[in-house]
Amino acid sequence: MQNILVTGGAGFIGSNFVHWLLAESSARIINLDKLTYAGNPDTLAEFSQEPRHIFVEGDIGDRALIRQLLTEHSIDAIVNFAAESHVDRSIDGPAAFIETNVLGTFNLLDCARAYWAELPSQRQDEFRFLHVSTDEVYGSLGTTGKFTEATAYAPNSPYSASKAASDHLVRAWHHTYGLPVLTTNCSNNYGPYQFPEKLIPLIIGKAMAGQPLPIYGDGGNVRDWLYVEDHCRAIALVLEAGQPGEVYNIGGDSEKTNLEVVDTLCDLLDEALPDSPYRPHRLLKSFVPDRPGHDRRYAIDASKIKAELGWSPREDFASGIARTIGWYLSHPDWVARVMDGSYRGQRLGLSGAE
Repeated sequence: MQNILVTGGAGFIGSNFVHWLLAESSARIINLDKLTYAGNPDTLAEFSQEPRHIFVEGDIGDRALIRQLLTEHSIDAIVNFAAESHVDRSIDGPAAFIETNVLGTFNLLDCARAYWAELPSQRQDEFRFLHVSTDEVYGSLGTTGKFTEATAYAPNSPYSASKAASDHLVRAWHHTYGLPVLTTNCSNNYGPYQFPEKLIPLIIGKAMAGQPLPIYGDGGNVRDWLYVEDHCRAIALVLEAGQPGEVYNIGGDSEKTNLEVVDTLCDLLDEALPDSPYRPHRLLKSFVPDRPGHDRRYAIDASKIKAELGWSPREDFASGIARTIGWYLSHPDWVARVMDGSYRGQRLGLSGAE
């Protein structure tokens, strides 16, 4: 697969995938991103002179543009990261999530189907459409058990409902039209280039500034944490060797409560910033009213991708979070630029509260 269309490739996971693919393969990447608040061209600045990286500012809902990119660049595979992804924002404004995650994915699928149908038979066999999704489509777990690829969908937020809808569209385009699709459902990602509205970069930034560290509810909500580079390796492996029509769950084997995550960040920042006037950073913790409809626990069973494709995470939470803090501490200019807009670390998602 020499020509890969990556959608949402200026966002957090998408940009990390672009970095990984350019370093680890000979692929030529056509990177399509709408550059909303979470899409940051600074993340791709080092590739401005890279001939294997072609950046296009645009929307996956633009049918003419998608058709042009597919044919002009003789695309061999599509990897779809393009999505609105923050639960709190989906509570405040669900329309954008339906527009991008549902209608945008539909448009991408339909353009891909028309393009694929015109390819020679060998290229049809080799073509892939990989859709990147989330464990949140499965709903909330109790204290035991994990999500498998056979778990019934039970989305509880506008965000997860929109992603569930897009997953169903991808499945339908395979079973109805034969389009060779792949779907991955991942657990919570963390690492470099993540927009500071998400828990880990938000806590790092607020702790360094001596601001209160907001913890929803009692802090007992559990997530399985996946270092973004491990996720990128998994996606590349599914793209290369996954079976069309199949779903692959990708998890980090690192379940932590939100409170555990915040405490770990505080302790590591105490070590990394011995002269900080805000040490110990745990004193900055502040419990705030919970997110409306907050799922209690997510956990991924990644045994399928491990057994069938030989993937496993290389980073545990201890090593991954240390790398993450190191990256944010060494890239203050990047953080300052992405925060220089409408989002300044304020609480989102309150419109659904009673």
